[in-house]
Formats: sequence, C-alpha cells, structure tokens
Amino acid sequence: MYSIKTMNHIAQAGLDVLPAGGFRVGAEVSDPDGILVRSASLHEMELNSNLRAIARAGAGTNNIPLDKCAQAGVVVFNTPGANANAVKELALAALLMASRNLVGGAAWVREQAAAGVDLSTAVEKGKSVFAGPEIMGKTLGVVGLGAIGVLVANAAYKLGMEVYGYDPYLSVETALRLDRHVHCVKDENELWEKADYITLHLPYSESTKDTINAGVLARTKPGVRVINLARGGLVNEAAMVEALNAGKVARYVTDFPSAGILAAPNVVALPHLGASTPESELNCAVMAAQSLKEYLENGNIVHSVNYPDVFMDRGDCARVCALHRNIPNMLLKLTTVLSEGGFNIEHMTNKARGEYAYTLIDVSGTVSEENLAALKAVEGVFRIRLIQE
Repeated sequence: MYSIKTMNHIAQAGLDVLPAGGFRVGAEVSDPDGILVRSASLHEMELNSNLRAIARAGAGTNNIPLDKCAQAGVVVFNTPGANANAVKELALAALLMASRNLVGGAAWVREQAAAGVDLSTAVEKGKSVFAGPEIMGKTLGVVGLGAIGVLVANAAYKLGMEVYGYDPYLSVETALRLDRHVHCVKDENELWEKADYITLHLPYSESTKDTINAGVLARTKPGVRVINLARGGLVNEAAMVEALNAGKVARYVTDFPSAGILAAPNVVALPHLGASTPESELNCAVMAAQSLKEYLENGNIVHSVNYPDVFMDRGDCARVCALHRNIPNMLLKLTTVLSEGGFNIEHMTNKARGEYAYTLIDVSGTVSEENLAALKAVEGVFRIRLIQE
C-alpha cells in the first residue's frame, strides 16, 4: 500500500483516483510515498527518504524545490492544460476589463447609490468617465503559446482581433492547434511594437523573470494595455508602476496583487482567480492523482517538470526504475550490473531532460536486495526503484 500526503484540499474526484485498497491518503499521513499539493510551499520541507513523487494540482511549480527533488530521486509532476480553459476565460474577461473600466464603473455606481444620489441622473452625467475602446480590430500580443496561450490566441481571433504570438519553444503539437490566422513572430520586439494589448502566458523561471521590464515598455505603443494571469514575477513591478503613472500603460490587469502595484493608477488586481473554477480544480486534482498513481504503480512518468516523460507498457517482468544524472556510460553501467547478476533484459527505455535522466528496465527473474544495492552503488544514480509483482 502506498501512503499519500495531501498538503492542501484536493477535490474528491482526484482522491477517488487513488482507491483505498492500494492507497492511504490524507493530511495526517507521515513518511509518505507521494505528496499531492496545490499552493503549499515545500521549499523548507525535509524530503523523507521514502518520498518518491510530488504531484502539483496546477501548472506552476515555483512552490516546489525542483532540483532538490531531482537530486533526491523525487519526481515532480504538474497538470499542464487542466486549468487552461479557466484561465482562457479569465483572460477574455481581462481583455474587456483592460479596455472598458467595468470595475471602476461598477464601484462608482455603488458609491453614488450609497450617497443617496439620483442614479438615473448621475449615471447619464458620469458614465463617460468609464468609457473605453472596443477590442474588435485591435492587435493582441500573446507571449507564450502553450496550452493556455493557444486557447487565448484562437479565441481572441474569433472576437475580431489581429493576433500575434511569440514563443521560442513552440512545439509542433501546439502549433497544430493554433489558428492559421495567428501570426507567429520570431522576434519578440515585433510583438511589443505592434500590440495594443499584451497578455502573458508563460511559466516563471530565471529566464522569464521580468519579461515585461522598462526596456520592453519603452518599445510598446503609448496606451498599451497589459494582462498578466501567469506569474507575478514576469512583470517588473517598479517598471510597470512608472509606466502606469506616466500613462504609457493605459491599464494593467493582474492576478497577482501587491501593495506596490495597487498604489498605481489604472490597475485591476484580482485575487489569483486564474484557475479558481470548480471544473479546473477537479481537472487538476484528477490529472495530478493519475500521474502519481501511474508512477508509483508502474514507474511511468507523465507530465513531470524535473525528469523526462518516459512510458513503457508493463508486462510480467520485474521493473527496475533508475533516476540518475545524464552522464556518459550510465546505461552501460546499469546493464552490466544486471548482466552480472544473471538477468536477461526484456525491455528497456531511457530519456534525458537537461542534467537528469530516467531509465526503465524490465528483467526476467527475481531482483534481490543485493542486486538493488549494486545498482544504487553506480556513480550518478540518485534512486533505484523496483516494481516486482
């Protein structure tokens, strides 16, 4: 039986993926084999020796120490695309909020009503303050064409916008889902200079930190409208505040409020609502639990962020799972140990992701603790797992 610790509330549909006969699941679980998490930070948590996997019910994983986990032989999963529709819908709402001062107008009406003003007269006199342009015919720049960015780009085109997309890592699979009318640019400066609206849909990393900065804002059109529903660190706050105060940015819609950004004018700050729909929560929980279950039971990796995705059909053989550094001769060393142990290799697959690699080896016969110890002793190996049923 596998023990799974939940660090946040996980939708019941996700928990149902882990049947009671094979899994013990709960917040009280100690020394877990796996962890299910949403927003809880794991950076200060000690990784117990039995921990094999962490599944994040969501796309972002900046609350998880990825390299620390990789070097401990702990596979980290996320749920790409599970919340894509929820974020897409919020992005469309954000486009409208960035154009027309809906939030300010609604707040003003309440203020007038609370003051006892005749609304019918006040509304006609005051509504012009909250007017804004239509999005039809305007140019939208979508930065990041992953699962969410593609949906936003396609939907915006259908709403009558001219859409430009930029993603240096655009996959063939994603490109095939992109509407043919969306312009994919190779130079991001073309997008900055042409866009009336800019929306960010990319993960946060050291390379994407401050994607929107003073230099970028200097190249944008006067009165550009910016939307960030992806990660707070993608936008340099000081540069954005300066641009808002100067009127260079007409409105900024963000899902990551802070005291600093709220001090600037023309900001719509939301309380991190991007994936806050019951449908998204359910989808993320189910996908996270499925990835965790597949890895623990079969050793297959699907939707990992710190190891390569590797899948090999299970047969009747014992399965050796090796998490190791991506260095020369590793396969030779592993297979030599098995050969010297008298094992015949029935099936094998290996993939690498950066400095980390994963190898699955199906062998005939019973693998002993002595055999496992010999595999673990190979230099560069982080963890050896045996699935033998």
